[in-house]
Amino acid sequence: MPATVPQLPDCFSASILSCNLACLGEEIHAVIDAGADRIHFDVMDNHYVPNLSFGPAVFEALKPYALKVSGSPVAIEVHLMVQPVDTIAETFVRSGASLVSFHIDASPHVANSLKLIRALGAQTGLVFSPDEPLGQLSAVLDLVDLVLIMGVTPGFGAQEFIESTLPKLAQVRRLLDSSGRSIRLAVDGGVKIENIRRIADAGADTFVIGSAIFETSDYKASIDAFRHALEK
Repeated sequence: MPATVPQLPDCFSASILSCNLACLGEEIHAVIDAGADRIHFDVMDNHYVPNLSFGPAVFEALKPYALKVSGSPVAIEVHLMVQPVDTIAETFVRSGASLVSFHIDASPHVANSLKLIRALGAQTGLVFSPDEPLGQLSAVLDLVDLVLIMGVTPGFGAQEFIESTLPKLAQVRRLLDSSGRSIRLAVDGGVKIENIRRIADAGADTFVIGSAIFETSDYKASIDAFRHALEK
């Protein structure tokens, strides 16, 4: 039986790791104008994962571009794939990140890292790789605003969705529903028009999408197609 999932109005987060990196500011403008609800900012350190991406200086340079046509700001969610967590998390919160998420095995003191991010004024996210067990999640639910389940191995974009993510999502959805807390459940990696409905049925309410938007010629048509697929 499909999970009962709240369809949040701001459920699409565009991962700029897949955009034209020579035109980052313009790409952010374009994808927001096309209907993206949030911007997903991946931070990789070539240590925790085998790749190197954006840092705080790039984040600060891009913040002024994360605006709707009306001039209202669009949230930028920072996804840390780094180790250690705390110092870089603090830097991004002070730079204006709306939410900072990190992988549960990257911090030796998960609760303390979550408390630090919240104390600085940002929302918190906890990330689980495809093979990462969920055992610690229950103990820190009261400190978490978003649980992010990776649908691919972290470190690279444009990978195929790992199907074993679906039962993991369902497990987390049951846990979140039983907790009574308002916590988003996001999926990052391999989300396509062809599988987003199945991912939602498994329990996800927030979708991080990169190549399936940025590798198309019409960002708005792509985002509209995702919304239509969710409505089916």
